[in-house]
Amino acid sequence: MPRPATLDDIPALLAIERQCFATDRLSRRSFRHLLTRGNAVTLLDEADGRIRGYVLLLFSRGTSMARLYSIAVHPDFGRRGIADRLLEAAEAAALERDCVSMRLEVRRDNPASLALFRRHGYRQFEMVLDYYEDHMAALRFEKRLVPYLRAELVKVPYYQQTLDFTCGPAALMMAMKALDPTMELNRKLELRLWREATTIFMTSGHGGCGPYGLALSAHRRGFDLEIHVNEDHVFLVDSVRSPEKKEVMRLVQEDWIEELSRLPVALRRGSLGVEELRQKFESGGIALVLISSYRIYGERFPHWVVVTGFDEHYIYVHDPLVDTEEGETVTDSINMPIPHREFQRMARYGKAGQKAVLILYRSNRRPEPPAPTPS
Repeated sequence: MPRPATLDDIPALLAIERQCFATDRLSRRSFRHLLTRGNAVTLLDEADGRIRGYVLLLFSRGTSMARLYSIAVHPDFGRRGIADRLLEAAEAAALERDCVSMRLEVRRDNPASLALFRRHGYRQFEMVLDYYEDHMAALRFEKRLVPYLRAELVKVPYYQQTLDFTCGPAALMMAMKALDPTMELNRKLELRLWREATTIFMTSGHGGCGPYGLALSAHRRGFDLEIHVNEDHVFLVDSVRSPEKKEVMRLVQEDWIEELSRLPVALRRGSLGVEELRQKFESGGIALVLISSYRIYGERFPHWVVVTGFDEHYIYVHDPLVDTEEGETVTDSINMPIPHREFQRMARYGKAGQKAVLILYRSNRRPEPPAPTPS
């Protein structure tokens, strides 16, 4: 029966790393960090006082997804079913944390690992070229740990935000691409959308994006949309303290609302629950939802995500942020399963509990021509 690892096991774990991996090895510092954080678990296979293999899991706060970060068996103990037992123990640990799916990445040139995961029912869903240090491609796999749940998902292309303050543009880009596959997603568009939709200020650094600016950006590009907000106050104003900055943000929002009032854009007061979001989804809408990141990342900042599907217990989202400092990859941010009740708690921001949802739809209306470049 695999047991949890402790800091005393680090020398044995490093020895396995040296034997099993030529590149991309976990360091002493990495193991120490992972063994002392609350959202990671390392399990060991041990016999006669010798550690023969390990499996390392990461859990995303606020979601019901686990990621198998690493699994390795010392070459001296190969072909004894140790990797199978470690994988089964990892899945059991994930289920104990109410995870409904497990994801992982594996080298394309690792036939033993590929056979292991396929034998246990993992399904490949993506290939990423030039992923590892030696430029080898990675294959991404997923397994539904609760097979009776069948998520209804829409294919939303993923785009990772490239700056701390561009979650709104990145989320909007994903929604637009889902509705218009011809749209090209790149950093130039990400920055253009941010310039169009920024609130100017935030707590520090550059401003984020509010619902009205993002809505105007979507309308200019030919999409029909609805805006759902629960109040008339200035959005994201809780993120600044200066009265002067608050006034600037108020003027920016007033200008957006005035422009929207002249357009065929539905602006509705009130909030949408999970069931209402599901109904919009089933009618062809792609939703962007403003959340507080605290329940996922432990930090209080406004954040936009894209709804990609539903099942009986979970809502699924693409999160444009990849928390690389915590060892996460894009795999952790795609179709993240979040319990309905948990999503209701996080779908608000600030002391006032501001709520905002944009619903985008396909349209036959042609996009507006881009503004001319100043000479």
